[in-house]
Amino acid sequence: MLTIRKLKQHFLSRQFLLFLIVGCINTFNGTFFAYLFSLYKIDANTSFILGYLTSLSIAYYLNCKFVFKESWKKDKYIRFCLSYIPNFIIQNVVVLFFYNYMNFLPVFSYLLAAIIGVPVTFLIVKIFAFKR
Repeated sequence: MLTIRKLKQHFLSRQFLLFLIVGCINTFNGTFFAYLFSLYKIDANTSFILGYLTSLSIAYYLNCKFVFKESWKKDKYIRFCLSYIPNFIIQNVVVLFFYNYMNFLPVFSYLLAAIIGVPVTFLIVKIFAFKR
């Protein structure tokens, strides 16, 4: 179980700050791509999924280069993508709820989903994908 000290060590670090910056870039990318897909009359939920998947490769590159300072490797890319499954589930549930039931605009639903999923994703990516 993670202690308060361990949580501080993870979340009050330069690495987490860089992860947040990359996350902001990725949130923009995912939101932008989701918006582009929605312009083709694809429903908001499907647009979110497509935008999410499109931005995942960019996120991996940025995390390798700036956050974890590691070279691109196929096995890490696969673990990275797998690390985002819980984040995807969390974010998709948020989009489904806030867009479908609360009638938020799609873009606000996408952004709220990203904000909620980030801390969970950081720990999973750090521990599972980059083995730290």
